[in-house]
Amino acid sequence: MFEPGLFITAEIKVKPEIDLDIAKQAIAEFCCGMNSESGCSLAIAHQDMSDPRRFILWERYDDQAAFQQHFSAEHTQHFIGLGITDLVQAFETDLMTVGEK
Repeated sequence: MFEPGLFITAEIKVKPEIDLDIAKQAIAEFCCGMNSESGCSLAIAHQDMSDPRRFILWERYDDQAAFQQHFSAEHTQHFIGLGITDLVQAFETDLMTVGEK
């Protein structure tokens, strides 16, 4: 289903003073921008059902270089510049392999 690569799981929280509908639109546009990056094959946002201001982003990059390039992309700098969310935590993972060391 997926090729090995660098998978990012990021938890972000919309700041209390930010209108949630505006934030959702910005997050959707951010994901669209990420999906247009040459080294990114997945960028989707999930909204927490019990805390609507909490989002989990799933991203997949070809490698660390593609992930680093992501931070210089115009859409990434724009989203960060909006200042509408806080990064709670982020994890870098890869696909689990069985039988390999």
